[in-house]
Amino acid sequence: MKLKIPAGTFGAYLFDCDGTVVDSMPLHYLAWKQALGEWHCDFSEEVFYAWGGLPVAEVISRLNVEHGLKMPVAAVEVRKENLYYDNISRLQVVPEVVEHIEAMYGKIPFAVVSGSTRESVVKSLEAVGLLDKFDTLVCAGDYAKSKPDPEPFLLAASRLGVAAAACLVFEDTDMGIQAATAAGMASVKVPSPMERALTK
Repeated sequence: MKLKIPAGTFGAYLFDCDGTVVDSMPLHYLAWKQALGEWHCDFSEEVFYAWGGLPVAEVISRLNVEHGLKMPVAAVEVRKENLYYDNISRLQVVPEVVEHIEAMYGKIPFAVVSGSTRESVVKSLEAVGLLDKFDTLVCAGDYAKSKPDPEPFLLAASRLGVAAAACLVFEDTDMGIQAATAAGMASVKVPSPMERALTK
């Protein structure tokens, strides 16, 4: 399966991390299920993918409201992240995205724009040997408003010194695509693991 790149010349590529550069969503979901299960909090796979791109703390806060729970956000966030790190050696890249990183590396600047913590993004990219490919990382805590707000992508463009209209975004979530569109950027939708499996 090849990703369809929009026509035109782009001055920078902006990549979401989880589910886009690295095929980490299944591992993240396992970590979520275990961490939330300790609090008897249900989190369906459908909701997990629908909320893709939200910072971890925001997910926990939303679940507290929806389920009438009082999970300690910071503690559950740390627990969930540590469970993910326990399995990070199993992490694989998304080959359809990495081929575009390899093709354009050194020709235009790259940024990662993620709802995950900086520690999580760095560890994920280190695990697959791609950390040094990116000029900047925009992660949870770097911006006030998360996707689908355009702020994270606009911040990345500003850091790279590239106009928003000249950036191409690679994203696996609807929230991410909405954020890119709101930022005035072209985008490429990366299929989910289930969709990719069907095309092989």
